[in-house]
Order: sequence, then structure tokens, then C-alpha cells
Amino acid sequence: MKKIVHVAAAVITRPDGSVLLGQRAPDTFYPGYWEFPGGKVEAGETPRDALVRELSEELDMEVLAAYPWLTREHVYEHAHVSLHFFEVPAWRGEIHDRVHAALSWQHPERFEVGPMLPANGPILKALRLPRQMAITHAGEIGCDTQLAALDGALDRGLRLVQIREPGLPAEVREDFAREVTARCRARGALVMVNQDIELASRIEADGVHLPSHALSSLKRRPALEWVGASCHTRDELLKAAGLELDYALLGSVAPTASHPERSPLGWPAFADLIQGLPLPVLALGGLTPDHLTQAKTHGAHGVAGIRSFWKT
Repeated sequence: MKKIVHVAAAVITRPDGSVLLGQRAPDTFYPGYWEFPGGKVEAGETPRDALVRELSEELDMEVLAAYPWLTREHVYEHAHVSLHFFEVPAWRGEIHDRVHAALSWQHPERFEVGPMLPANGPILKALRLPRQMAITHAGEIGCDTQLAALDGALDRGLRLVQIREPGLPAEVREDFAREVTARCRARGALVMVNQDIELASRIEADGVHLPSHALSSLKRRPALEWVGASCHTRDELLKAAGLELDYALLGSVAPTASHPERSPLGWPAFADLIQGLPLPVLALGGLTPDHLTQAKTHGAHGVAGIRSFWKT
């Protein structure tokens, strides 16, 4: 069995959403393949320490912010690697490449270079997952009010919606879900239907979001492009990862008005629960879109919520 080599990898981002890729040099393994910049974690280093050092050595870049993101393992013929991915949205200095054959800024929605290094391939889909998820509550506020709120949120840049309407009659729920899907599709937003896989397929939504009780009984991943799940424990998160789901929601991070009797996780416990996972996790419960940076510093991909995510 090969010894695991720990590697720090940087998803260096610009405000337009593009990320920096490097093409491997001719004298390396997988010459010509594209990868996220980074390098091996040396003895006595943390992955973050290695990231800061490698980006300085490779790109002449001083890291100002680095958020822990995903950890993925991959077995090559020459090594078994554990890749610790960080999002790097802020740095100082002009980029000067010292190790790659070429550099290229690429947008996750339209990568134009390839091939990608095999270990980095699954990261590309995760980068397409928006950072904020708004969850509908038309059963509480009315379908017309919810649709108006949806239009406003889409205008403000929302690109991920979960349709969760257990209280609506089946026919009303389907009509509502179709309308939400049509409006989101026109704006380039992803739509997830809570629990009902058949409804998600019928209305051609982008995917399904599974509650934790549905996740526990799941034997295989549903055949939809996007599949996520609500989780409350480490075991549930590992189950979602083992089924190769695209994301998970974890909460409640903070106290909520809807469930005041529940003790919130708090950010330190949230960070511990998601440490080392290979899939994006969005923080849920008592949060607003303004908590996004705080969530990222604790390893979250993003944030999700109901009422506060529809407010102007």
C-alpha cells in the first residue's frame, strides 16, 4: 500500500468567478495536464502553511486569505495523494509563474483547457455549485408572494433554489415547482426539489435535495445531475460522501426561530464535523447571506436559509 502524500492545492479566485489553472511542465508526471497550483505538505507543516509557501515559491504570490474547502484522495500509479483544497480569494503581488508550462484563468461554467489532472477533475463540478441557497416557503407566505420574492432574489444574483413545500397539495406543489423551475432556468439558476425524485424528474429540475431520513435509507445515488442532502451528524455526512452526492447541508449552526428548542452546533463544531470531507457543505440555520465569509473561514462552501434569503 502506497504511503499517503499530503498536498495543498489552491483554488485562486477572481471576483468574476474565474479560477487560476497551471499546465504541468514537460519534465513532470502527467506533462501537459492542467491542475490547481500547490504542492506537497512538508514535515512539520500544516496544509495551510504549505499552501502559503508553495504559492510564494511557484507564483510569487503573498496569500492574504485562504479558506479551507474540500479534501479529496486519489491514487495515481506513482503516488496516493490526499489533496487539501483551499479557496484563495485575496493575495498581494503580481503573479510570476516559475514551475508551469502555462497559466490560464478559466471560468468553472466553461473550462476551455484540458485535460485536467485526474485528481482535480471532480473539483470542477463543485466549483459550479453556487455559494448561497434559498429555500422556498410558499406554504407559509403564499405562492404569489414567494414567486415575487424569487424574482427579486434572482435579480440580486441568487443562483441556487431549493423547492421545499411539504404543506402544499400535490397539484399546487407541482404547478408551483414548474413555475419556479421556469423562472430559474431563464436566469441560469439551479433548482433542487426537496425529497420528491419523481417530481424533480418530471418537471426537469436540476436535481433533488434529500432530507436526512431519506439519505439514511438510500442505497444508490438518484440518476439526476445534482443530488444533495440535509445532514446533522458526521455519519450522515460520510454517507452523503460515500454515495458521491454533490453537496450537503449541515445545521443548525445558530439558534433559529422555527426550532428554538434545538441546541445549535456553533461554528467550531460545524468545522470539526466537515473536516476532511470531499464534498461541498453549506451551513444552515439562523444564518443570513451576510454570514458567507464567516462560513467560509470554517470550511463551508456557502450558506443556506429560508426567510432571510428572500429579503431585499
